Amino acid sequence: MASATGCAPGPGGPSSTAAGPRAGSASPPERHRYGSLHGAKEFRRVRRTGQRRRIGGISLIVADGGPASPLVGIVAGQSVGSAVARNRAKRRLREVMARAPLRDDRAYLVVAARAVLEAAFPELTGWVLRALEEQGD
Repeated sequence: MASATGCAPGPGGPSSTAAGPRAGSASPPERHRYGSLHGAKEFRRVRRTGQRRRIGGISLIVADGGPASPLVGIVAGQSVGSAVARNRAKRRLREVMARAPLRDDRAYLVVAARAVLEAAFPELTGWVLRALEEQGD
């Protein structure tokens, strides 16, 4: 006895994965125009040698970086909230830093406070831009 499918293919043809990739497949994530601070040693160096500005719910520390693209580190401690809240705060700050005018020869460390979660995105952007302006960047 031969087997058969329960229904015929729709007007668009077969719907199996053998038909090819889906039209709505995800595209690769967009890369930011800055590099990331890596390792505790780099974070300590920026904290130790950088100039700090506290505006709104962020502290921005700016130190000398390398000759290539700017380096950015984002910190959200337990005072910000649960792991979900800390990750949300870091995602929001990464997006703000991607839009900010950063100098190539600098390293930036952004320390989030709980206010980052409640602030509207334009307000968050304003905090970062004001901190950069006060730093002379």
